[in-house]
Amino acid sequence: MLLEVRDLHVEFKTRDGVAKAVNGVNYSVAEGETLAVLGESGSGKSVTAQAVMGILDMPPGRIAGGEILFKGKDLLKMKEEERRKVRGAEMAMIFQDALSSLNPVLSVGAQLGEMYEVHRGMSRKDARAKAVELMDRVKIPAARERVGDYPHQFSGGMRQRIMIAMAMALEPSLIIADEPTTALDVTVQAQVMDLLAELQRELNMGLILITHDLGVVADVADKIAVMYAGRIVEAAPVHEIYRSPAHPYTRGLLDSIPRLDQKGQELYAIKGLPPNLLAIPPGCAFNPRCPMAQAVCRTEVPPLAEVGPDRASACFFWKECLGG
Repeated sequence: MLLEVRDLHVEFKTRDGVAKAVNGVNYSVAEGETLAVLGESGSGKSVTAQAVMGILDMPPGRIAGGEILFKGKDLLKMKEEERRKVRGAEMAMIFQDALSSLNPVLSVGAQLGEMYEVHRGMSRKDARAKAVELMDRVKIPAARERVGDYPHQFSGGMRQRIMIAMAMALEPSLIIADEPTTALDVTVQAQVMDLLAELQRELNMGLILITHDLGVVADVADKIAVMYAGRIVEAAPVHEIYRSPAHPYTRGLLDSIPRLDQKGQELYAIKGLPPNLLAIPPGCAFNPRCPMAQAVCRTEVPPLAEVGPDRASACFFWKECLGG
């Protein structure tokens, strides 16, 4: 197992109180495996990833409990110097907004080459040559001519390819891709996802794909973890999720995907809004929006329990959900 997140809790201290962003998350990723983490904005997907990477803003953030085991070592017990050696070299992150993540006053070649200068001790000339190789590898046309260009001179899809190149420069064991296709058109989304899958197979990397779009992950993920209000509410192999979701929230996300056979019909939307993390409802956090909610859902928190081979659901009525 490459990465194991165990009972992770993250909270943020604000003027209005403590926001509990992550509430006991557990998931794992093996070498060569793709885990898709799904959920609406504010469900805790990115905060969990930032905690894994060690880039959480502290304060106001605070890891209140849990373990993050990478290759058997607890990252939370490492000194910052040790974490820095792991970050970039052994695990890397692709951020959702490439334009704001890249330095606007440095050429893309300088930013890609910096990885080799810092971590591998290469000369600037050799690092630049490596940058050209990387740009070729992620299929950026005319890489040798464009290595001196600046981020604003590239299209959104090309900038995202540069972010992918930067993440896999040192061939890490694990890549976390946080909404890597945000703001890209459908065709470019498919190209970016195909590129990620190709590089993953080539390097046998573990991949965590964070998204709110179930349509993006159907062809690339091995397993899915669905998050709501800082908890994982369902975890299952990808084909099982699509065939028969075992949680009403997952069913709602699936029903929200536009379908070609429903042309002209009103698109389904989950009623209500995600909960305020400063005041998460008692019982199941999804109960105010759930069409299946009953009295027990408003008073007791459903455990994430095994409901089948490699499947888990945090719903008292998962059997009814499967049958629905």
